[in-house]
Amino acid sequence: MKPLFSKGPSLGVRLLVLVVMSVALMVVDSRFDLLKPVRSQMGLVLMESYWITDLPQRMWQGVAGQFGSRTELIAENEKLKTEALLLQGRLQKLAALTEQNVRLRELLNSSALVNEKVEVAELIGVDPNPFTHRILINKGERDGVFLGQPVLDARGLMGQVVELMPYTSRVLLLTDTTHSIPVQVNRNGLRAIASGTGNPERLELRHVADTADIKEGDLLVSSGMGQRFPAGYPVATVNEVIHDSGQPFAIVRAIPTAALNRSRYMLLVFSDRRTPEERATEAAMAQEEADRQGATHGQAPASQSAPAAPAPQAAPAAAPAQPAATPAQPRRQ
Repeated sequence: MKPLFSKGPSLGVRLLVLVVMSVALMVVDSRFDLLKPVRSQMGLVLMESYWITDLPQRMWQGVAGQFGSRTELIAENEKLKTEALLLQGRLQKLAALTEQNVRLRELLNSSALVNEKVEVAELIGVDPNPFTHRILINKGERDGVFLGQPVLDARGLMGQVVELMPYTSRVLLLTDTTHSIPVQVNRNGLRAIASGTGNPERLELRHVADTADIKEGDLLVSSGMGQRFPAGYPVATVNEVIHDSGQPFAIVRAIPTAALNRSRYMLLVFSDRRTPEERATEAAMAQEEADRQGATHGQAPASQSAPAAPAPQAAPAAAPAQPAATPAQPRRQ
């Protein structure tokens, strides 16, 4: 008679068999590629198990995200309403400023303005070289731009045109290390030379005597020397004056009034480019022409309305007319 429960191998034997099988599988897996399909299928099965075990946590996070605190939602809603109201107010102001800007651009962006003194230009590029302060504008030789033409924004002088192209121009800014401009202190007329330092926020005044009357807060304007920049335009404001008793010159630093690294729209100044000799010659010619026209207009009324004075002058002119009248007398008889 067979026993009801058959007796199997002992636990030690089973453990040994499993160890041997595990070692065999590891050797086969490391030496051969026979178990790659099995490993990939096992990875799929384990991935599904990972996804199932992580499902409760993800569901809880989703529910918590959908049902937030009612107090927090109400506070956030009120904050958003306030921000929307403020943005609407700013939008209304921005609309008015935009319309004003459009009108100003239409006025300034015309090809010929009143007396053709200024014309607006727009910034379209900046020189990538950090040691050169140059910008590119959308006005060129076809628009009448010329070399050395002054460029300014709403606050003061920015620089001058140094390179011309048909439809664009390159402008050298005041703060470039190769640029200098003659200036004068607006308070007392003291003249100096403002040179660029390579820093868009600073100019330096060269060779200013240590005893010169200049101080912080003085406004520097263009002096007009050199016939390149028109006189009287703001250039910079003095922000630092260093006196050294051992040096003959003071160290004077100034901040440009123009927003050199922020302005997008600027004005091209069409000033008088004639030399002093040309202006003097044209003025003399205009005076001679005015004198000639004045003399011509002065003789005509005198011959018509003053018979006593011009009588001696009219006599020579009437003498040649008598021979022509002599043969005409027999015809009348």
